Amino acid sequence: HADERSLWFLSSPFSEEAAELLSRVGVAAWKVASGETSNLPLLERLTRDGRPILLSTGLSPLVEIDAAVRLVQSQSRALAVLQCTSAYPCPPEKVGLNLIPFFRDRYGCAVGLSDHSGTIYPGLAAAVVAIEVLEVHVAFSRQMFGPDVPASVTMEEFKQLNQGVRFIERMAEHPIDKDESAKETAPLHMLFTKSVVARMDLKEGTILQTQHLGTKKPGTGLPAARLPELIGRRLRRDVKADERIGAEELEEDR
Repeated sequence: HADERSLWFLSSPFSEEAAELLSRVGVAAWKVASGETSNLPLLERLTRDGRPILLSTGLSPLVEIDAAVRLVQSQSRALAVLQCTSAYPCPPEKVGLNLIPFFRDRYGCAVGLSDHSGTIYPGLAAAVVAIEVLEVHVAFSRQMFGPDVPASVTMEEFKQLNQGVRFIERMAEHPIDKDESAKETAPLHMLFTKSVVARMDLKEGTILQTQHLGTKKPGTGLPAARLPELIGRRLRRDVKADERIGAEELEEDR
């Protein structure tokens, strides 16, 4: 069924016998559960057939993770190290988002998150720091029975998570140059910014003071930021209230 749906079938072996069975079934990769990270004989078996290894780290101190990674990398196997906290559900203060870039720098391999929070939030946050793998528990309903249900997302939440991750990936793939972006929005800039205008009817010859001037949309005249430059300048013609004031309305500055 997984093949028909273009999905990778995965199952975590907890013994060498299970590894042999799954090898015959044809799993796409080896997902090593947290309790097996320190099981180096099992890891050695898993590295023999060339499948990628997804290494969960929920129960392991760094010394155990280091040893497991060293074994896998010594066999030149594709590896992803997953930050995982074995709490069901996992509270936000224990998710350990900081460990994702830490593992990437420490091991120079793909990284990911095995999330047990029962929400979509850690997965979305992990996508922002560019994970390669995201694992979550999924339940058809929160009314289901079982120890994993409180740590699971629903199918609808899983759909939202997938959409959110893809959205974040697209954002990350398209960095923005602010100056180029401003060129694209120039018409809106003109519409929503402000120009210097007269607050009241002003006569020719008026020497402009702060109380004479204001700013109003659109920004098609002298920009609001240049209002201070007009203080002390003399008008060369009458100006109506709310009329824009630009260089053509001012006498030459002597």
